Amino acid sequence: MSVRQVLINAARSHFAGHINKHLANIEVLLENPAGIGEHQDIQEAIEIELGHVADYHDKLEMLTKFFIPQQTEGDDDGNETD
Repeated sequence: MSVRQVLINAARSHFAGHINKHLANIEVLLENPAGIGEHQDIQEAIEIELGHVADYHDKLEMLTKFFIPQQTEGDDDGNETD
């Protein structure tokens, strides 16, 4: 595996991990609002967490769009015809 691929895989894992962390935080807030003891505004806390999810989701999409080659239909089907 090339260094490029290792770095891309690491970035994908990093972004996905942060997305999952912030989604878990939102689930805790929704299921157990008392879990945010020092904060009075649960809606604001959820909005902040959603902002983090959106940020990492955007980064993951940009990585995928610009640095991971997309296969088109019919590519890599094992049938070479020249």
